[in-house]
Amino acid sequence: MERAIAVTGTLAAQEQSTLSAKVSGRLQHLAVDIGSVVSQGDVLAQIEPRDYELRLQQSTAALSQARAAVGLPSEGEEDDVDLKQISTVKQAKAVLDEATKNRQRINDLSKANIASQSELDVAEANYTVALTRCDVALEEARARRAALAQRRAEYEIARKQLADAAVRAPFDGAVQTRPASIGEYVAPGTPIVTLVKTDPLRLRLEVPEREAVAVRSGQSVRLRIEGDTITYTSRITRLSPALNEQNRMLLVEADVPNPGSLRAGLFARAEIILNEREDVLSVPANALITFAGLEKVVVVQAGKALEKTVATGRRRHDLVEIVSGLTSGEIVVLNPGGLRTGQPVTVESQAENLQTKKEATESGQ
Repeated sequence: MERAIAVTGTLAAQEQSTLSAKVSGRLQHLAVDIGSVVSQGDVLAQIEPRDYELRLQQSTAALSQARAAVGLPSEGEEDDVDLKQISTVKQAKAVLDEATKNRQRINDLSKANIASQSELDVAEANYTVALTRCDVALEEARARRAALAQRRAEYEIARKQLADAAVRAPFDGAVQTRPASIGEYVAPGTPIVTLVKTDPLRLRLEVPEREAVAVRSGQSVRLRIEGDTITYTSRITRLSPALNEQNRMLLVEADVPNPGSLRAGLFARAEIILNEREDVLSVPANALITFAGLEKVVVVQAGKALEKTVATGRRRHDLVEIVSGLTSGEIVVLNPGGLRTGQPVTVESQAENLQTKKEATESGQ
């Protein structure tokens, strides 16, 4: 027989999420109501987007200005820039090159006693000024590049805020509650819609401590719902790593396909199949006598009937499990009727019965 334990539990949603807007604003549109079925990515609610559209335009203009300042086209996604190619740096570098050459020329003339010391001093001063201006131009170019990065970040934030003004479904499901209303001003985090995924459903069961050691992932589960005649089947998919310390129960879960009639929150009675084929001691059901709350069978010992009180367990088809009171191999009487302890009983083996029937057939009886 199969070995199973009876437990109770609840059907819960596979996923449940309370959705809210990431930005503040007035609720312009609600596309769903209680019971609405939605798909992942569908727009469920819309915050008035005009303020965020204007912020995006403002950040787009600032980004274009920052790109132009470093010599890039006003539109584009790539912000990589070579500092040496920025116009102010190129100009300062050209002036530095000229000052360097002029200093070298005056220095050569001074060694030949052609240029005066004052001319050499002027050339040195011009070179120093040009070198300083080149450094300043590079620092200014780095500042422009940093400003470009800042404008790019502001642009991405504005674009994301505009996208966040629309509340979208994170998964396929149905709307459980809709606490918000059109025209209401909502702050970030204000609940707008509660979305649940109900196919498959989570069957959450609590297994007593004494049975918990035998429960394993992958074991079959049969469940019935109050008022539903269908028996649903599933398998254990998740087990808690520890027992609940308050009630000494082990939480297990199974995924139950939803044909459309099941709902989250329903109470369920289930059987966890621990062993589908377990060897047990059993007798035919018609060998069992029930009287005054006691269960008995009549066995044959030394050619006489003997009543024995037994404890029964599972029942499958026409067999009853005997938990105690009998041992394997004992002969029991089927349909004992009024047979009582001490009455003589003759047992004929199946082979003897077959031989008797054969002889009767041959003799024409």
